[in-house]
Amino acid sequence: MKFWIGSYSLSVNVAEWAGLQQALVQRFEAHQGFALATLNMDHLEKLRRDEAFRQAYRAQDLVVADGNPIVWMSRLAGRPVDLMPGSDLVLPITTLCAAHQVPIALIGSQADALSRAAEALRAENPDLKIAYQHAPKMGFDPMGEEAVDILNAAQDAGARVCLLALGAPKQERFAARGRQLTPDLGFVSIGAGLDFLAGTQTRAPRWVRQMAMEWLWRMLGNPARLASRYAKNFAILPGHVMRSKLRSQE
Repeated sequence: MKFWIGSYSLSVNVAEWAGLQQALVQRFEAHQGFALATLNMDHLEKLRRDEAFRQAYRAQDLVVADGNPIVWMSRLAGRPVDLMPGSDLVLPITTLCAAHQVPIALIGSQADALSRAAEALRAENPDLKIAYQHAPKMGFDPMGEEAVDILNAAQDAGARVCLLALGAPKQERFAARGRQLTPDLGFVSIGAGLDFLAGTQTRAPRWVRQMAMEWLWRMLGNPARLASRYAKNFAILPGHVMRSKLRSQE
């Protein structure tokens, strides 16, 4: 499923979990690095005005759909993809890492949240090896020296997959830099996934998510921060819907 932002285009190139699992296992067995991004409407809006973010997305090897509008538009275009939010991928991917003896790193969030998330992950998969944890300082710059230090430390600790809870666009830019400097590492951008696991943030109840109303639940919980974001997302939605409809006629 392809999306256009002006002359720039990007594709959701992994349609379902089975395909993602196969792609990850292939890279585990070949000791190859990768970057996995989870596309949503907020990303599409940021991509319109952020060249650095567009460059970061070009470095992503695997892109999945994180958000019901992306899924609905894929169906409208006749190229359906499944919903795979980053926060929902944490446990399946770490279970896969444990099964294939792939050590992981947890990067982002806050130190206390990382410790709680690590405990929850080990409780779920006792064989999982968490080789490295790091909560960057406030104002972390994915293009700065601290980013280089983190990448080198994660690699030196033996991590092979890094779960990035830095938020967009920092996590995608950090992953893109990692693909250049530490090409043997894998990077998975998961947003608030570790905070949900740690219990430091509360996710919408399952019934709200099943109704595709998680965005509203989140906005009502933090209107000052999210109302403007969702307004921008809704503003660009009609254009993407129209292009998806046109693609169905190709």
